[in-house]
Amino acid sequence: MPIDTASVPAPGFTTTAPDKPNIRWAVCGLLFLATTINYMDRSVFSLIEPLLHLDFMGWIPGLDAAHQTAYNINFGRVLICFQIAYGVGFLFAGRIIDKLGTKTGYALAILVWGCASISHSMVASVAGFCIARIFLGLGESGNFPAAIKATTEWFPSEERALATGLFNSGSNASAFIAPALIAAVAAKWGWQAAFICTGSMGLIWAVIWLIFPYNKLRRGATQTQANLAPVTKGAGPIYSILLRHRGFWAFCIAKGITDPVWWFYLFYLPKFLNDNYGLNLSHVKYPLIVIYTCASIGSIAGGWLSGFRMKHGHTVNSGRKFALLICAVSVLPIMLVPHMHTLFPNNAWPAIALFCLATAAHQGWSANLFSTPTDMFPSTSISTVVGIGGATGAAGGACFTWLVSHYFSLHPMPIFILAACAYITALLIFQLLVPRLGAPQRA
Repeated sequence: MPIDTASVPAPGFTTTAPDKPNIRWAVCGLLFLATTINYMDRSVFSLIEPLLHLDFMGWIPGLDAAHQTAYNINFGRVLICFQIAYGVGFLFAGRIIDKLGTKTGYALAILVWGCASISHSMVASVAGFCIARIFLGLGESGNFPAAIKATTEWFPSEERALATGLFNSGSNASAFIAPALIAAVAAKWGWQAAFICTGSMGLIWAVIWLIFPYNKLRRGATQTQANLAPVTKGAGPIYSILLRHRGFWAFCIAKGITDPVWWFYLFYLPKFLNDNYGLNLSHVKYPLIVIYTCASIGSIAGGWLSGFRMKHGHTVNSGRKFALLICAVSVLPIMLVPHMHTLFPNNAWPAIALFCLATAAHQGWSANLFSTPTDMFPSTSISTVVGIGGATGAAGGACFTWLVSHYFSLHPMPIFILAACAYITALLIFQLLVPRLGAPQRA
């Protein structure tokens, strides 16, 4: 097949690794650790939710369905506070990181969310949790804009999806580390210690990141990035320039449609397994370990797939979109989950198997979708684009969380159908807006 000329380096340029190739993988390892901590901090609240029933959340054992729904709405409000703050933070975090640079911007973000995580241990009301979650969301919004910018600065085009898949698998690693860690810490020292534990990890990471000679060792720009430099050159603020490109809209819409599904898994999967199969905090950790191990495999495999095709003669467009299509199709069986409880009322593993496939496919999708801005925009605006895309994803997640909190317990089937169809819909829209990756399309 013909090679995409937008991804082919001109004479005198290189898309290979820097002189010390192992350094880029060390950077990827740091991004992995930061993402793991990021997701551990945000998931603690959901994991300790059963311990909060009698303390703050308005739960009284034996309440009827109407009062249980009221409790679910109260729980959902706390989650939505985080998601709204996370989305608002994205609008500014990406641009701040592009201005400050990856090293300084990333350190600032994790210092904010680490302190916010620790602050959860000091609250004693639902309102207090809402405030703490707001600051946590503002800080955590800097993680992905900074991490994607780092992969652009350290990895060539054909390796970026794999690098993204590797560090993004930290979101899955947290899901099987956190249940065991949080259960042990909360059992011994109380739920407050769980927030202190994960928040302190972020502060330690920030110290290591600041010591690391990031700017001194990073690679130079590839010809692909040099070719994309004029994309954001023009009259007017950067936001007005980006709004005129179809690639920007394609990325944001795809994030807005598919990110809510991951929020659904992250916040409601432990609760779903507890409500339908009676798996408490001690027992749910084993299914979660299996589910998110599969998600990690999917994240890495999805990122590898697009790079493999590019290295074997396919274009950037073909490599990315083929991997996105495979992932989108693999999510479809998740709509069968509500039937598993009827078919296997005392066995959670058939439903867990479907969650395994869906979460693996989502993470493979995410690794490739996150890489598309690096194919369309220069590194000087990557964090801005990823940040705004993250904001649309968070906004979609908040809307979906509201929908789930009000209707999921009574009507789960429509929720799973929406989750199943989200990826195919997003890919179709992306294809309509950007028929060929390699450069942004003007609207």
